[in-house]
Amino acid sequence: MNRHLTVRGLIIGILGLLVITASSMYVALRMGALPWPTIFVTVVSLAALKKAKGSTLQEINVTHTIMSSGAMVAGGLAFTLPGLWMLDPNASFSIPSLIILAVVGAILGTLFSALFRKKLIIEEALPYPMGIASYNTLQTGSKGGAGARTLFASMGGSVVFTILRDGFGKIPALLTLFKGNALFPSFSLWVSPMAMGIGSIIGPLYALVWFGGAILGYYLLTPIGIQSGLFDSMAQADVFRSNLGIGLMIGTGLGVFFKAVASRLLAQKKLEEATPKMSSTNRLLIILILFFAVILLALGTELGLIEALVLMAGIYLATYLSGMLTGQTGINPMEIFGILVLLVIQLISNPSLIASFGIAAIVAVACGLTGDVMNDLKSGYLLKTDPRQQILGEGIGGVIGAVLSVFVLLIMKASFGGFGTAELPAPQAAAVSAMVGGLSHVPAFLIGLGIGLVLFLAKLPSATLGLGVYLPIYISSIMGLGALVSSLLKFVFGKKTSKEKLNEQTGLIASGLLGGEGITGVAIAILSMLK
Repeated sequence: MNRHLTVRGLIIGILGLLVITASSMYVALRMGALPWPTIFVTVVSLAALKKAKGSTLQEINVTHTIMSSGAMVAGGLAFTLPGLWMLDPNASFSIPSLIILAVVGAILGTLFSALFRKKLIIEEALPYPMGIASYNTLQTGSKGGAGARTLFASMGGSVVFTILRDGFGKIPALLTLFKGNALFPSFSLWVSPMAMGIGSIIGPLYALVWFGGAILGYYLLTPIGIQSGLFDSMAQADVFRSNLGIGLMIGTGLGVFFKAVASRLLAQKKLEEATPKMSSTNRLLIILILFFAVILLALGTELGLIEALVLMAGIYLATYLSGMLTGQTGINPMEIFGILVLLVIQLISNPSLIASFGIAAIVAVACGLTGDVMNDLKSGYLLKTDPRQQILGEGIGGVIGAVLSVFVLLIMKASFGGFGTAELPAPQAAAVSAMVGGLSHVPAFLIGLGIGLVLFLAKLPSATLGLGVYLPIYISSIMGLGALVSSLLKFVFGKKTSKEKLNEQTGLIASGLLGGEGITGVAIAILSMLK
């Protein structure tokens, strides 16, 4: 068997992981957003190993898989736990409990990603824009030629653009085309090469469904509701819209569950939804991992045994949704999945404040790592990397990143005097703290839940639609624009260039746009952390 996971790759990956994880924690707390580090670590790993004796693209692939694995674990913690100290500055969360939550979340995220790989990457062939961009970067970076020039020219332009926007403030981050009025909210575009690249890669179907969800939520439901007296204000309309979007996404998860149960009851021979057929040894190993996860959570944290058991099912469904949305859209709303699993557990139990944030955090960590793993597994699938070695590398990096993330979080809390401040606003965690008490509009959530379930069973991308309804309009609009521009270019040049060549060129340009902003965002974060 070829060695794709090597000692030198492991060392390089871990060294890079330490920097990426720490900087990701800073970015998530400071900006409330976390760019995928995938392209940054791909370029770094390529530079470190390209000329090494006997190196292969598969070894580089596993190395960057390890290097990026702590970033989304840091995001999962940063997007949830600071909310605890915003509500209660004197709350005491023991370090061992935090480490258990983070490590168990990382292990479960890796485990469930391994189970979902065949379903989401091979059978459904979801695009995973970051995974494709990583694959294109590795292929063209190793071969050189015209493809490499196209990719790196696009990437260079994106780097310069992002530096001017984020480093020097010469370019606005948002472009407002319509300021809004009493009936219609404002319409803005996120001025982001990365987002346009993602829109191009995911294609017109997913991008238009996504943008269609935004139009439905912002420019149909909102004005109709205000005009008819259903909503007294724009603020009330926003509450309804956001809960409707959450319901659509969770309705998809409910559909996944029902479909899996139906498959089992009908005794179909085909693979159970999201779970590939496995040997008895692998099944026993999974059961043992879940058993020890439950015991660790029940004995080492404030979670009770029943809460820990229900949490396993919640994480399974949440990570599936996370993997699916990441594959379809390149977006992974990990903190929303954490809140939703918490709300389900609150129906059967009454967890303490610390336990509530612990539940949200472990789900967010697992979902964050799932998104990262599935992107890496997509590029690995295209490169024919051994998935077992890749998953092992991700698991090692995820656990190390989990432990490091806990200490970085606590160090930053002590250094900056807490969260919710001008220095560390942690906006995502602030939103989580506001939702810990429950959904703000249950009827809207239930309507979305029902519609999402029906759409999923009809084999329509309901979670993507829900994402459009839920997310700010400026994100959805730029994704739609990226897909539109890509489609127009293919139409205009389609008569002069073969379809295969045109798809390759647009894919390289989109990957460069995406990668350039991702690299620059991480670099700016590292520099900001060192100031």
